[in-house]
Amino acid sequence: MSTAEKIDQAANALLTMWQQRTRCDGLPQSYRPGSRAEGYAVQQSIGDKQQHALFGWKIAATSIEGQRHIAVNGPLAGRLYTDRVLRHGASVTLKNNLMGVAEIEFAFRFGKALSPITRPYTVDEVLDAVACVHPSIEVPDSRYNDFVQAGEAQLVADNACANLYVIGPRADDWRGFDYVNQAIEVRLNGEIVESGFGRNVLGDPRVALTWLVNELSGLGISCEPGQVVTTGTCRVPVAVKPGDRVEANFLTLGSVACSFN
Repeated sequence: MSTAEKIDQAANALLTMWQQRTRCDGLPQSYRPGSRAEGYAVQQSIGDKQQHALFGWKIAATSIEGQRHIAVNGPLAGRLYTDRVLRHGASVTLKNNLMGVAEIEFAFRFGKALSPITRPYTVDEVLDAVACVHPSIEVPDSRYNDFVQAGEAQLVADNACANLYVIGPRADDWRGFDYVNQAIEVRLNGEIVESGFGRNVLGDPRVALTWLVNELSGLGISCEPGQVVTTGTCRVPVAVKPGDRVEANFLTLGSVACSFN
């Protein structure tokens, strides 16, 4: 089987599971991606095959603990599609969701394009392309029964455990916010639980955003105006079940909330 055929079959299998909300123990060895590059090629193929527009990007494993949990050596980039994006206050289904968690995240929306270049973008260059920031909640999931042992290449192919995503109102006055040390208050069913901090996201969510831009640049992919990048959970994911409600207060950046069914 050629590499192109292998990528095509992996993309078909994962897209079917994505659409049917099913999962597997792992892709068959005959077309299982064997490297990070092959994983991203599968990701691209899934995007080419499905009808929904690209909303933006996500980053998984932006903390050492998260990387250890899924046995990877660094962050992973994934794609978010418009059919899985919900608005502040939405009711989010947990049907067939294996992970059952809510992740509290900063999301940056681009106002300018960042095209692939031959050197790494700096943080300042990336921030100059940002139009606004949104508070957000990601509700991830996996197409693998044991995502902890699936390995980097399969996780990348599976869009880095992308699933549903709740985006809050935009904050246009975002530059002066303390992204490293400001506590993000999190409530579960009205009760305060452990706060989130941007320093848990590669030390600073703006650094994570820059990592994503450079990861895509290395793949020959542009970040386009209007696209959103959610930079990874700023605290241990909140375990949720049907009937629960999660709210995160990002202070001057606004709040975001959702309930689960």
